[in-house]
This record gives sequence, C-alpha cells and structure tokens, in this order.
Amino acid sequence: MSTVTAPRTQSSAPAPAPARARLDWRLRFGALSLIWGFSFLLIKVGTDGYAPFQVTLGRLVFGSAVLAAAMAVKRERLPRGARLWGHMAVAAFFLNALPFSLFAYSELTIPSTLAGICNATSPLWGMALSLVALSEDRPTRVRVAGLGLGFLGVLTVLGAWQGFHGLDARGTAMALLASLSYPVGWIYVRRKLAGTGNSHLSMTGAQLMLATLQLAVVTPLFAGFPTHVSVVPLLAIAALGALGTGLAVLLQYGLVAEVGPTTAQMVTYFIPVIATAAGVAILGETLRWTTPVGAVVVLAGAALTQVRRRGA
Repeated sequence: MSTVTAPRTQSSAPAPAPARARLDWRLRFGALSLIWGFSFLLIKVGTDGYAPFQVTLGRLVFGSAVLAAAMAVKRERLPRGARLWGHMAVAAFFLNALPFSLFAYSELTIPSTLAGICNATSPLWGMALSLVALSEDRPTRVRVAGLGLGFLGVLTVLGAWQGFHGLDARGTAMALLASLSYPVGWIYVRRKLAGTGNSHLSMTGAQLMLATLQLAVVTPLFAGFPTHVSVVPLLAIAALGALGTGLAVLLQYGLVAEVGPTTAQMVTYFIPVIATAAGVAILGETLRWTTPVGAVVVLAGAALTQVRRRGA
C-alpha cells in the first residue's frame, strides 16, 4: 500500500550498507510486505465497529503518533514556511486522507481481497498520468504494453465479460479511485516538493499531521462520534495506524536508503498476494478464479510499466 513518502533530495542517495545488514533488509522487506498486506484486513475489521471516516481518523492519529515519536528521538524539526505547508496539505489529501477514506468506504461493500488487488493498480495509473503530466517521463513500447496488460488484468479481476456479476460497482470504483489518488499525489510532490532540503522524516511527519487535521474536521460533520467502544475493531485501527502507517513508513525509508527505491518498490507486488491470503484464510472471504488470475496479470503489467530505458 503506497502511503507517504517525501520527495528525494540530492543528498538522499543510498549509502553503502555494511555486510551484516544484507539479511536485515530482507527481513524488513518481508515485514513491510506483511504489514501492508494485512492492512486491508485491518480496515475491514475496523469498519465492523466504526464508520469509515472514524477508521481513517484513528489510523492517522496512531500513525502520526509513531512518526512524532521517531522525530522526537532523532530530534527532527517540522518544516517551516507557509507555502511549503500549503503544498504538503495538498499532498496529505491525495496521499493519505483521500485514499485511506476511500479504501475504508469501499470495504463496506467489497471484500478486502478485492481492495488489496485494486491497490496494485497504482503503478498503472501512475504510468497513464505520467504520460500527460510529466513530459520528461517518455513512454516506451514495453511500458505502454504493460499499461494495456495491467488494465486487461483489472477487467479480468472484475469479470467484465460476465457483466461484473456479483461485484458492488460503487465499492470497487472507490477502491480504484483510491489507487488513482496515490500517483496524483506523487506527481504533485514531484513537481512542488522536490528539493526542499528537509528530511524525509520531518516532511512525512508534517504530512501525516496535516492529513489527521483534515480528517479531524471532516469526521464530526459526516460520521459524528462513536456511540460505543468496540474493542476488537479499535485494536485493528490502532494496529493499522501504528504499524500500517507509522512503522511501515519508517521501514520503507530504511529500505530506500539501504537498497534503493527500485528494490524497495518491489513490495508493491507482494501486497495483493498477502491481502488475498489474509482475507480468505482469516475473514473467510470467497475467491473466484478470476481474482487470482487477474491479479497476476495486473502485477505483470505493473512490473512492465516500471521498466526504464537503459541509462535512464
């Protein structure tokens, strides 16, 4: 699950890692895959006891608390400048507040397995948007073919030839819009927040705090306050925020710094597999043959969209 990432600066090139850390990054990679893969199950459990906006607000509160603690330990300061905070507010909306809320609402009517697979379409949306918004990101035949293959996989998952029988159109659309929101946010970050000179941790901490503020304003208006405390859903929300948002971001940054963004980004392809396995094994969700077959096609297409020209 793509969540938050501050733009890379010139000083963020991965430093050589000591030999003893090679096994460690693989363990952290696996942990990140599991955390983000199980996030869709945790969203489903959270919405059993709380409204989607309440789930998202709780997620952001716990996630922000983890990053605030990390900033305190490392003695990081929040970024300064009203203009910078304005741009971060936009990034917070598209990378956190909007997609988190859409996924929470979508899982009221669709399985967590389908939501996890929809999340895997983010690279496809990103490729399509970059053709329009990023003139320096020129397409290749392989990447365009990956785009077409990926969306063919989406149609397979949805069972398009059967008239999308058995699927909730509104919930599925929300999950796909959530996955579209991430690359919209990334493009905005790339254009407006690159090279600010602030650390990844301080930028992301501020971004999550802004997203929390946005949900704190919206939630009372549309969802009100919980009338009772549901313990298991509350624990799921706490885990979703502290692990799936806070700790996951810290793990992601460590991986990027140690092995580079290309390798770290591969976690995207494990998330739908874990989300599907968790939904079926723990929540007892049903699985049609079109779901795993289509997911494989989606992931293959997404992988092709990330292929770059040599020397690029």
